[in-house]
Amino acid sequence: MPQARSPHRWPYSSSGEVPVAAQFPRLLPALLSGVAGMVDVIGFLSLGLFTAHITGNLVVIAALLARGGPPNIAQVLAVPVFMAAVAAVWLIAKASNRRGPALAKLLLAVHFLLLICVLILSVVYHPAVDPHGLAGTIAAMIAVSAMACQFALLRLAVPDAPSTAVMTGNLTSGVLSLLDTLSRSQPLIDGARGRLRKTVELVVPFCSGCLVGAAAVSWLGTWAWSLPAGLAGVALALR
Repeated sequence: MPQARSPHRWPYSSSGEVPVAAQFPRLLPALLSGVAGMVDVIGFLSLGLFTAHITGNLVVIAALLARGGPPNIAQVLAVPVFMAAVAAVWLIAKASNRRGPALAKLLLAVHFLLLICVLILSVVYHPAVDPHGLAGTIAAMIAVSAMACQFALLRLAVPDAPSTAVMTGNLTSGVLSLLDTLSRSQPLIDGARGRLRKTVELVVPFCSGCLVGAAAVSWLGTWAWSLPAGLAGVALALR
């Protein structure tokens, strides 16, 4: 007798129905990797901080302090705001009493709305003109919150998904998997070929997002935020 599937295992609904949007579980990490690449680059170039690679701001703060310069207030606030946003996402998930795809849809909607808010603030107040000002700080914190939501939604709703914003671990896995795939001896990692494919599906969209985000800042200015917001909208629509 075939083993019954867990009622909450992705991509099955809590009612045990047939998988919804069969390709979505594979597409979602790739789409969100592209979002993270764009948001991180646009945030760094226009607001002066890392909005996805949050701990990178600690390095920048340390470097500024070592040189005797004051850190950007947004960089100082990034880590506690990120933590608070993750906690807020947990509260939303808890209050919604949803699991799996239903929870993913809810959190993708929150993620999309946060990025839309960053876009509106950028277009109306042009925070890139004064990244250290009030508008710049608020826009940066909303962008940080959007990335916190992205991290949290994967952990809560798609627990098997890899990281879509910090590529160091994915690159390590990719290099090891590539070597194991090319080696004629016994591989050190099980399923090396599959791991390599998954790594490529994450790293390529992230790097592409970085390049597109950098180009968008030059060509679109404040409207550059429309690209990650639009891609987040695609992820929500596919769900």
